[in-house]
Amino acid sequence: QVLLVESGGGLVQPGGSLRLSCAASRSIFVDHMGWYRQAPGKQRELVAAFTGGGLTNYTDSVKGRFTISRDIAKNTLYLQMNSLKPEDTAVYYCNKVLGPYNYWGQGTQVTVSS
Repeated sequence: QVLLVESGGGLVQPGGSLRLSCAASRSIFVDHMGWYRQAPGKQRELVAAFTGGGLTNYTDSVKGRFTISRDIAKNTLYLQMNSLKPEDTAVYYCNKVLGPYNYWGQGTQVTVSS
């Protein structure tokens, strides 16, 4: 069992920045761990993830603006979001795939609006 707790969401103006954090309940190997988001009326989509061997994958719409990182000692995953746009508004979820299991956090709301 892995518990994931996200934090760092909020209301920000277009062009602003936020950093999301995802704290895991125990030490985990952070490959196959990432961030998803779900906007109202839309399907949940991958934003950024560590895919294996330390490699990362980003959805095209956030490339150059978002950066995924990790602090293994703190069991924490981060998502630095810069140059935010209104279309980035969504609930952001932390995800961890561990063997046959798929773990999700409770989500944190990010709203980009003037």
